[in-house]
Amino acid sequence: MSSDALQFTREYQKKIPFVAHLRILTETLGKGTAQLSLPIEPHLTNSLGTVHGGVIMSLLDVALCTAARTLHPDSVGVVTIDMSTSFIGGGGGASLFADARVMKDARTMSFVEAEAKNEDGSIVAKAIATVRVRLKETK
Repeated sequence: MSSDALQFTREYQKKIPFVAHLRILTETLGKGTAQLSLPIEPHLTNSLGTVHGGVIMSLLDVALCTAARTLHPDSVGVVTIDMSTSFIGGGGGASLFADARVMKDARTMSFVEAEAKNEDGSIVAKAIATVRVRLKETK
């Protein structure tokens, strides 16, 4: 995708306070794909010292919606309707990454999957989701 699309996505995400708080960054965009990163900071960990599950789910959620939105650039946005997450390993290191891809897309709905991984490529969690595309209202 174009650098304009990447810049638009990054600027849009800066306007979402929770995403900005977590310092989630869109690294790359493709047609129906997105890779995002999140720096792992001590306050984002659980009692075991690994990344808290809610933080991992938040990264996956943003990645899923970002991938879906690449197919709907003229939409108002994309919202998650349903998300199922399986935790597979612990998140650690300096950063966590999420790779998301659209499996099936329709006019107002997308079915998306994503994986969260550590820097070494080890898998932390996998999610599948249904997201709704919010279309601009027509008069």
